[in-house]
Amino acid sequence: MKHTRRTWVGTALICLLVPGACANADDAAEHRTLEVIATHPHDPGAFTQGLEIDGTVLYEGTGMVGQSDVRSIDRASGAELARVELPPPFFGEGITLAGDTLWQLTWQEGVAFARDPHTLAEKQRVPYRGEGWGLCHQEGRLVMSDGSATLTFRDPVTFAVTGSIALTSHTDTRLNELECAEDGSVYANAWPTDQILRIDPDTGRVLSVIDAAELLPADQRAGTDVLNGIAQIPGTDRFLITGKYWPTTFEVRFVPA
Repeated sequence: MKHTRRTWVGTALICLLVPGACANADDAAEHRTLEVIATHPHDPGAFTQGLEIDGTVLYEGTGMVGQSDVRSIDRASGAELARVELPPPFFGEGITLAGDTLWQLTWQEGVAFARDPHTLAEKQRVPYRGEGWGLCHQEGRLVMSDGSATLTFRDPVTFAVTGSIALTSHTDTRLNELECAEDGSVYANAWPTDQILRIDPDTGRVLSVIDAAELLPADQRAGTDVLNGIAQIPGTDRFLITGKYWPTTFEVRFVPA
């Protein structure tokens, strides 16, 4: 995002002259809702932790010890192309594609798996500190969440930490699954809510708050868990979103509330 010097000076003056104005900066975030374009079947046995689209292929990573896996699916037919399970004690978390590597996080085991995106075979394991929740790829960097209100940046080849940014509002949010959108923003599921935040990853500013509470009807909620999983359909303004153990994946647009 580009900001003029005048914009920043004006903001600074407001912060100085109006006590609490900057602390309530989240009030300026745009509020949006969902327009459902289409629905697709989703495996109700999948504890969804991450979605990623590459051309005609949809990748999904799932969690729970003894049930975690990563799978690739043909978007047109819904046919499964490949699947690799994570052995205990690994608890699978977010995934993202960076070049010729599909990265997969684990929750508390401190291990990232680098996989071949075609076969999903393991190429490498890389240790990291802290918890792994969500992951997405921007040009030149990975963006990772750990269940806090901070995003961590990592090298897409080595997985080394290169920086971080904390949210400037919504500071008690537990950021979960991430999607690096084509416009440079990052979409994040806010665990354990039905909200999605759109974030400027360079400033930590929350640009939009998206309410998805009405997405899955109440009569389909039995046996499901929270909203989780978001992936932009390349070249469009549409996204696929779902949840843990949800029977449906929704193709949506984010529109003004």
